[in-house]
Amino acid sequence: MQDITYADRRNRDLSEIVQSYFQLTKPRIIVLLLITTAGAMWIASEGKVDPILLLVTVFSGALAAASANTINCIYDRDIDYIMERTRGRPLPSGRVSPRDALIFAIALAVIAFSLLYVFANLLAAGLAMSGIAVYVGVYTVWLKRTSTQNIVIGGAAGAIPPLVGWAAVTGDLSWAAWVLFAIIFVWTPPHFWALALMIKDEYAKVGVPMLPVVEGCEFTSRQILAYSILLLPVTLLLVYPLHVMGVVYGVSALVLGIVFIFKAWQLLGNASDRLTARDLFKYSILYLMLLCIAMGVDSLPITDNLLVYIGAKVTELGAMLLTKLS
Repeated sequence: MQDITYADRRNRDLSEIVQSYFQLTKPRIIVLLLITTAGAMWIASEGKVDPILLLVTVFSGALAAASANTINCIYDRDIDYIMERTRGRPLPSGRVSPRDALIFAIALAVIAFSLLYVFANLLAAGLAMSGIAVYVGVYTVWLKRTSTQNIVIGGAAGAIPPLVGWAAVTGDLSWAAWVLFAIIFVWTPPHFWALALMIKDEYAKVGVPMLPVVEGCEFTSRQILAYSILLLPVTLLLVYPLHVMGVVYGVSALVLGIVFIFKAWQLLGNASDRLTARDLFKYSILYLMLLCIAMGVDSLPITDNLLVYIGAKVTELGAMLLTKLS
């Protein structure tokens, strides 16, 4: 790739250097990944996760994701310079050199692997590295600029963090772990396609074949609706047949999923409206956060005790009513 040579805008002090490298990691994307990692750990430990292991795994996952995002910024610096939304990033703006960014990314990956290997296990460490490999090799280098299915296949990278969290706690991967993987995998296309609908003109400008650019807004909205509908039964697999989650999660997943489908249906009726696409995009983020919170609440021992208490009271009330009626 040919280096970009524009006006020099080097960082002038330590705070600007730290800010530039922090921006390379795309921190807003990382937050969602960490939530799914923590959620998986909480479920795997049945609400009794070791706090040290939780902190180390989440921190290591953040470093691994930051490494992948930094390499993505290095590879995409040419199109980032063309797109107005990304022109101010550290690499296209000239505040960080590609060489320094690569050294930074490698250091992050090494630290992430080492921490997971020492404090968790080799499986968790290996999965974190596979997430980097998939995001960089499969999505960034291979599919992003060549296929409309870039988000679908490359989305597997974003679905790996729950596997890392589960492996860190248990040392293996159960069916429940793979369902968590499937939830993120199915959630990713409607989430990113909603964003692509908002900025499809920018993707078209740089020749990135995102689905709305190649197939149009209406076709993309139909795909979003299809994945939104598929997401609902996938989330409920944790309730049945796996019986990993209970009533609190089940009701939450059902309600959140129905709202997701409704918003996708609204988008289908007005596929070209960027405000509707933005509304779906923002909800998709809220959806994932609330779903993970529901997982955490459902896994708490106090939740089981409360449900048992409520069930006993309802049974007692029903018995009293039957006695009075008879």
